[in-house]
Amino acid sequence: MLIRIHVKQLRLGMFVHELCGSWMDHPFWRGAFLLDNPHDLKTILSTGLKEVWIDDAKGLGIEGGEDKQAIAAEVETTLAQADTASPVVQRVDVVQEAARAIKICARSKQAVTSMFKEARMGKALSSDDALPIVEEISTSVTRNPGALIGLARLKDKDDYTYMHSVAVCALMVSLARQLGLNDEQVRQAGLAGLLHDVGKMMIPLSILNKPGKLTDAEFGAVKSHPVEGHKMLLEGSGIGEGVLDVCLHHHEKVDGSGYPERLADAQISLYAKMGAVCDVYDAITSNRPYKNGWEPAESLRKMAEWSNGHFDTAIFHAFVKSVGIYPIGSLVRLESGHLGVIIEQTAKSLLTPVVKVFFSIKSDVRIPPEILDLSKPACKDKIVSHEDPVKWDIRDIHELWSGMPATPW
Repeated sequence: MLIRIHVKQLRLGMFVHELCGSWMDHPFWRGAFLLDNPHDLKTILSTGLKEVWIDDAKGLGIEGGEDKQAIAAEVETTLAQADTASPVVQRVDVVQEAARAIKICARSKQAVTSMFKEARMGKALSSDDALPIVEEISTSVTRNPGALIGLARLKDKDDYTYMHSVAVCALMVSLARQLGLNDEQVRQAGLAGLLHDVGKMMIPLSILNKPGKLTDAEFGAVKSHPVEGHKMLLEGSGIGEGVLDVCLHHHEKVDGSGYPERLADAQISLYAKMGAVCDVYDAITSNRPYKNGWEPAESLRKMAEWSNGHFDTAIFHAFVKSVGIYPIGSLVRLESGHLGVIIEQTAKSLLTPVVKVFFSIKSDVRIPPEILDLSKPACKDKIVSHEDPVKWDIRDIHELWSGMPATPW
């Protein structure tokens, strides 16, 4: 039987049927799950959600005459266990990590460029060559997920394929962690992101970097890259099934209209569904030879419009939670009449990130930067829209959030 209870009545062993609130207000990508992890209980209690539906046919229920003090004590013990078991992660702010991330991006691009060019010349790929790159990117994402992901959007058109691979690796790692995958699965997701486009080494650069519209023949050549990449990876060493699958199927769509095999929904693996979202997000937020990239928040809005046919909805929602409704580096307008750039996400809600305010719309001038945590009860300001930096002639948006100049690799 389904029972609606207050979150303070939750305890381990209950089956959560539904969280009563918007998917944007909590970090769980599945709406229904057995509550068997102290960290999950702690997370639910920290979100601001008031009620949940539980299913007592699948887990513990609420019995009449239960001792409220005993339940409260049990919850306190569970939360203490979560604190004790919490892994120590040296979380740093975005500016600190950006200084490291820019060096990681440069090293990763150099390594990927060398690896991919050798693959073009016929050298078999090895996971031993790629995994150190994945580990370094993954460590950066652990310290601060937004820094490297934000910096990796900066690409020169000639280096797009290589930096795109670095960016998708980071996005896959972040998404895998959001989905609660274990360490080895996170590692494989990152490796899949790094190698998903290796088949483009078989496509002439004149086609990849063409600024105008592709002919049918040229577009056919581009669409061959998943199959070509899959062949290359099959000849490599230490390449797992998940990595092979993402390479072959990251352009499949849940409505069956993708390529190369027109797979639909349940036929597409979790890793491939993840790869589809991460690949598209980085592609549309990056400058390309034939178009400028969209702003991060605008890109997510566009992807949401496509999500029913293109992406798995649950995976897309988890992706949004991993990068934020307003990703780091997004320019936003506040209700107070100021412009600010997103510098951090907060645990409370996707709609209340940390913003660096730097511009007065009313006065049309820059003001001394001020950091606002929109999730704090004392903060009465809120985001009313995302904005295009070009419209406001703001050319240093990357430097504003990262402290680093917007220099392509």
